[in-house]
Amino acid sequence: MSSHEEDTTVYRVVINHEEQYSIWPEWKEIPAGWRAVGPTGKKDECLAYVKEVWTDMRPLSLRKWMDENKATT
Repeated sequence: MSSHEEDTTVYRVVINHEEQYSIWPEWKEIPAGWRAVGPTGKKDECLAYVKEVWTDMRPLSLRKWMDENKATT
């Protein structure tokens, strides 16, 4: 796609079991281990949602481990 062509792809926000977010073209099957959450729409809209809700980039397993180990120290 050249720089003057508009991206007309419709995306969906997806999340995996580690609560990591991504966007995925709506027309493609969502990969195993991921599920749709949040909005479907233009790339900028989906990325804005991800930026708003994904405030802790650590995987869920790491957050849990850190919380468990903080309680024992």
